Amino acid sequence: MGELLLVRHGETAWSAARRHTSYTDLELTADGERQARALRDRLTDRTFVAVLASPRRRALRTAELAGLPVTTVDEDLTEWHYGAYEGRTTADIHTERPDWTIWHDGCPDGESPDQIGARLDRLLRRVTPLLDRGDVALVGHAHALRVLGARWIDLPASAGGKLRLDTATLSVLGQEHGRPVILGWNAR
Repeated sequence: MGELLLVRHGETAWSAARRHTSYTDLELTADGERQARALRDRLTDRTFVAVLASPRRRALRTAELAGLPVTTVDEDLTEWHYGAYEGRTTADIHTERPDWTIWHDGCPDGESPDQIGARLDRLLRRVTPLLDRGDVALVGHAHALRVLGARWIDLPASAGGKLRLDTATLSVLGQEHGRPVILGWNAR
């Protein structure tokens, strides 16, 4: 059984400013490009039966610089749809809604935790059979990959709030005694 590698894209101007970025299609910063290139050395010993990436430029560029030839561009790997909160920081949102958390409240005009959980469950149903042939890489975004990690181990989407994920990091999902486990998380 192969492993599922999660690759968060490198830094963008908005991720550096901690602004929620889903459908806004930003380029990597110079630091983000450097971060993505640094992933290459950590991936050279692996052979992937599939590499799926979000259609956003920041994910596709990260895959390219990391030496991951994308086999499928997949809409299900896009970031949590932030709706009315696109481009805003959590601190800014808290001025209006002090108790707001994406993990429980979702986003107005965007996705709820249940909606993104269902989307990533659909993705996992498609990629899990590929693991019988070897490793699979998924190149995407922080909140979405955090939800995917939680769903892999059969936790609710909201449990992704307990899984920090920095830019240009690798996380590894696998099996232990036939059960899905997190083998490594948020590694630089």
